[in-house]
Amino acid sequence: DHHCPWMNNCVGAGNLKHFFLFLIYTWTCSSYALALFGWNYFMCATEDCTFHHVLVHLVRVMTVLCVGAFLFTSSMLMNVLYGIMTGIGTIDRLKKKATNTMGQSDEEPLELKDVFGIAGYHTWPFPVDPLFEDYDRVM
Repeated sequence: DHHCPWMNNCVGAGNLKHFFLFLIYTWTCSSYALALFGWNYFMCATEDCTFHHVLVHLVRVMTVLCVGAFLFTSSMLMNVLYGIMTGIGTIDRLKKKATNTMGQSDEEPLELKDVFGIAGYHTWPFPVDPLFEDYDRVM
């Protein structure tokens, strides 16, 4: 599919589950941190609620980093989900856009068992290697 500098690895059929989970985990942590920062900012309106100026600046920096991580992982999640729903990888999609041949695609959407494996739904949220019914067909 593509090379990911954050994982320092190429993303393809064998590790798409791990890449997808990495994005989900990062997006979830960014959302949680933003919710905590927002909660403390909006719910700390009394005079008793004061913080040291260094802590205030640190939280501002962390908020900027969390917003960046949230936006980046959101766009990457949309990219991966689009690839799963259309069956077209990132590089192939960019090539088809450049040559204006997106309408001529004959790819089928990926089945979720081809991404997460057949070991059962309980293994989907965990970073364990997926087991495939037909390994050669998936690869």
